Amino acid sequence: MNIHGVNEVRRTEIHTAKPLMPEQSAYEVELVVEKVKSHKSPGTGQIVAELIKAGAIVIRYEIHTRIISIWDKEDLPEER
Repeated sequence: MNIHGVNEVRRTEIHTAKPLMPEQSAYEVELVVEKVKSHKSPGTGQIVAELIKAGAIVIRYEIHTRIISIWDKEDLPEER
């Protein structure tokens, strides 16, 4: 068995420029928002699930836009 050949193949797979996961679609964001449980404590952003659900398309569009921005920049924004 040629071990060196196997290692070279693995390195090639690891170092590709192709993203490991595709970008999130607006539809996927919609599905996740629908699954968020209501009447729970807010996270660090102090935004309750009911507000996100009530915001309809406007808030969900903003969430999707920010996810794509973070994905493209590969960097999380700083907390305010």
